[in-house]
Amino acid sequence: MFSLFIENFRISISAVLANKMRSLLTALGVVIGILAVTLMGTLISGLDKSFEKSMEFLGKDVIYIRKYEWFGDKEWWEMRNRPNIKIKHADVIRERSQYAEYVAPISEWYTSVKRADDDINGVRITGTTDTYAMISTAEIEKGRFFSKTENRSGSHVAIIGKDIADNLFENENALGETFQIGNYTFRVIGELEKQGKFLGMFSLDKQIIIPIGTHRRLFTRRGWSGINVKVDGTQLDNATEELTALMRQLRHVRPTEDDNFALNRQDPFKEQYSMIKLAIGGTGFFITVLSLVVGGIGIANIMFVTVKERTREIGTRKALGATPKMILMQFLMESITICLFGGLFGLALAWGGSLIINQYFPSEMPINLALTALGLSMLVGVISGLAPSYKAAKLDPIDALRYE
Repeated sequence: MFSLFIENFRISISAVLANKMRSLLTALGVVIGILAVTLMGTLISGLDKSFEKSMEFLGKDVIYIRKYEWFGDKEWWEMRNRPNIKIKHADVIRERSQYAEYVAPISEWYTSVKRADDDINGVRITGTTDTYAMISTAEIEKGRFFSKTENRSGSHVAIIGKDIADNLFENENALGETFQIGNYTFRVIGELEKQGKFLGMFSLDKQIIIPIGTHRRLFTRRGWSGINVKVDGTQLDNATEELTALMRQLRHVRPTEDDNFALNRQDPFKEQYSMIKLAIGGTGFFITVLSLVVGGIGIANIMFVTVKERTREIGTRKALGATPKMILMQFLMESITICLFGGLFGLALAWGGSLIINQYFPSEMPINLALTALGLSMLVGVISGLAPSYKAAKLDPIDALRYE
C-alpha cells in the first residue's frame, strides 16, 4: 500500500513538472487563497501582540477621570463645553473612596525640549505626584522617581522616556544631566524602560514626567488635567459607580443632569479592537473562500482535461491489471499535488509578507496557521479532484484503448 502511494506521488510529481506553467496557473486560486488566509492570520497575530502590549500601558485596573470620553456617542462640542477636571479633587477621592488604592492627578501638554543644539518636538510633558509610579506600568530602568518633598518644593527634576534619552543624551549616561523645557532647566533623575508605540499610533517613549507642583508653578495655563485612579481589579465596576457618584457630587451635577466628565477604562478599546479584528478576519475569510472556490473549479476543469488527454494511458494501465481504485488514487493524488504546490507557494509569499508586517507589528507566522493552510489546500485538492478521478476510474478499458 505504501509503495503504491509512493508510486502515485511520483507519477503526480512528473505530471505536474511536465506542465509547469499550466500547473501554476491552475493552482493560482489556491495560491491566492492560502496567501490571504495566512497573511490575515499573521496580521491578526501581530495586532493581538501589539494590542496587548498597548493595553498594558493603560492598565486593566486603572480608571481615567477625564473631561472627554475616549469612545461614546457624545458630540465633541458637547464635551468641549464641560468644565476642566480639577487637580484638588484627587485629594478628596483619595480620602473618600473605599475602592481607590492609589490616586494620581496629572497635567499634560505637548511641547519641544532641547539640550545644547539638539531638540525634539511633540514631547508629552506629564506633571504628576509620586503616587503615579504606583499606577503607571512603565518601570524605571535607571535612576529613581521623584519624592513627595521634591513635588511639594517644585524641584526641577524629571524622568525621561527612552526616545528623549536616545536623542538628547546619545551614548552617554543621562542621569544627573540637564536639559530645557521652554526657558526652564531640568535635571534628569530617572529613565523609563522602552515601551514602544501605543496601538502603532504614537510613541510612549517620547515623554517626560515632572512633579505636578513644578508643572503648576511654571506651566499652569498649559495643557489639560485629569485624575488616574488605581483600584482593585476585581471591584472595577463597583469602583466606577463609586467614582461616578463622587465626581457628580464634587462637580455639583444635579440628579436630572448628565455627567459632565468621563470615566475611561480599557473596555472600549477592547470592544473597538474586537470589531476591527472581526472585520479583518471576515474580509480575509471571504477572500480565502472565494479564491479557493475559484481555484477548486479551475483544478477540477484541468483534471477533467487531463483525464481526457490520458484516456489511452488509463486504458493501458487497466489492461495491465490496474484496478479502478488505483486509477482513482492516481488522479486524486495529482490533484492534491497541484494544490499542495500551490499551498507551499502561497505560504512562501505569505512568509515574505509576514516579514514586512513584522516591521510594523511584533509578529511572526504561527506554525499551526501554516499547517492549517497546507491542510486546507490539500482538502481543496481532494474535493476538486474527486469527480475527475472517479470518471477516470470508471472508464471502460476497451473504449479507453480505442480512444483517439
